[in-house]
Amino acid sequence: MFWFFGRESREIEGLKMSFGTILTMAGGLGLFLFGMELMSDSIEKVAGARLRRILEIFTTNRFMGMIVGIIFTGIIQSSSACTVMVVSFVNSGLMNLYQAAGVILGANIGTTITSQLVSFNLSKIAPLILLVGVVVMMFTKKEKVRKVAEVVVGFGILFVGLSTMSQAMANMKNEPQVVNLLMSLKNPFLATLMGFALTAIIQSSSVTVSIVLLLANQDLLPLPITLYIILGCNIGACATAMLASMTGKKDAKRAALIHLLFNIIGTVIIYIALFVAGDQIVELIKSISADNGRFVANAHTLIKIAQVIMLFPFTGWLVKMTYLIVPGEDQKVGYRESYQLKYIGDKVVFNPATAVVEVIKELERMASLAEENLNRAMNALITLDEEDIEEVYEVEKNINFLNHAITDYLVKINQTTLPIEDLNSLGALFHVVNDIERIGDHAENVADAARQRKEEGVSISKEAQKELGDMLEMVNKIIRYAVEMFAKSDESHMQEIVTLEDQVDEKERELQKKHVERLTKGECSPEAGMIFSDLVSGLERVADHATNIAEWVIYIETGEHPDLNKHELSSPYVRAGNDSEEES
Repeated sequence: MFWFFGRESREIEGLKMSFGTILTMAGGLGLFLFGMELMSDSIEKVAGARLRRILEIFTTNRFMGMIVGIIFTGIIQSSSACTVMVVSFVNSGLMNLYQAAGVILGANIGTTITSQLVSFNLSKIAPLILLVGVVVMMFTKKEKVRKVAEVVVGFGILFVGLSTMSQAMANMKNEPQVVNLLMSLKNPFLATLMGFALTAIIQSSSVTVSIVLLLANQDLLPLPITLYIILGCNIGACATAMLASMTGKKDAKRAALIHLLFNIIGTVIIYIALFVAGDQIVELIKSISADNGRFVANAHTLIKIAQVIMLFPFTGWLVKMTYLIVPGEDQKVGYRESYQLKYIGDKVVFNPATAVVEVIKELERMASLAEENLNRAMNALITLDEEDIEEVYEVEKNINFLNHAITDYLVKINQTTLPIEDLNSLGALFHVVNDIERIGDHAENVADAARQRKEEGVSISKEAQKELGDMLEMVNKIIRYAVEMFAKSDESHMQEIVTLEDQVDEKERELQKKHVERLTKGECSPEAGMIFSDLVSGLERVADHATNIAEWVIYIETGEHPDLNKHELSSPYVRAGNDSEEES
């Protein structure tokens, strides 16, 4: 009787110990995941815009793309984040599949840096790292410094979580059932499946490999089987990008497939290698590893490097395979297509780090529409072509659609965690879309004038037509320069805009004076005079709106908002002259 209750008591105590170990393990995992997420998000906020520009500039060939992918993923500590960003770039037409392939291959190597960091076991100094980060966050008001401190805090929490998990696993060594279960895992297929399932659920191969590393450090996993778990992790890491691409364009799906195909084919190759020379491979990795943890980290890195070396020459084939799996092409959206967004991604294919780039590309398209429509309207004013007049109105409806759609998207991304640099430029983008829309409104006003002239039989002299044409040419130059500056984020045409804007102001005063003289001499009708005067004023206002776009480029780059129309721009763009008329 007493023996029975004593046995029962020991079983309950054993159960309590197991449950306590599980809770400790879960808590440590929670801290690890939170630290990883905090660190990754904070890095994206601090350096996301710069890293994005690096992706745009240095991915013109596959090799450079691979190098950038390694660096990018190594910094943000997430191959999933890098791959999703690449998918978003491809979906928006900002990167082709061959460029994407290079970056994706590099990201697979870059993701191994996390396991290398974990293998160094910085848990002892983690509390100090955490304290430093918290103190900086408490006593600084600068946003960038706070985000850097958040990176440090995330790093500290990550290693505190690792320490907690390590303690839990040390307790597991005293539980024979757990040890026997883990050590009995000898089936390569089951090990691969386990790695795949864990990574697909956690959505981070770095986390899964880190758990495997800790288990191996406690001698709870056979070293050969860790290689198969790592292979499963690599395939499971594709889940995030695949989900992100599901409702995207076909090229976005293909970009995600490149990641999946790379890992599947690479896994098959490594499987064959392990089957043929598994013992030799294990011994080789052991020879360069100080302990079991280093073995797992080095195995993760070497597997990825080997896969990239073997498959990099065949990236072109990988891209072609995606076309076989996802055939056909998306419906092309040109800059004139009505009521469609070309660059802004779908609901699922959304990445805060690329959102602003998408908006800028869409605004560039919208500006091209507005400029073309202004010229079409001015041509209709002279020719009185009814089809041109009607098309002006139709295109204006499209511009209004883009205005609302882009503005709604800006409101949406304003509610997300954008990189700091992008967050600072968001206000400028709201103004730019408004200025472009107002240029479109002036094109519609010109169409109204063309219709009035046609219906009332109002004639405009050849001299007046030439004057309007000369002024329109100057305005077109300002629009093109401003849009180019905005699209490329540079100030290379600022001096030309400053000079042209002065010339437009002067031209407006000159033509208004000539208009009055013609009216006084009876050389034109009052109706023609009114149309001419409104058109001249309208073109000057269009130049003002285009100049406003250039002003916002300076604001985005410097944080200062000059008023070129009021000559507030500092050297070297200071100019003399009279202030232009403000538009209400």
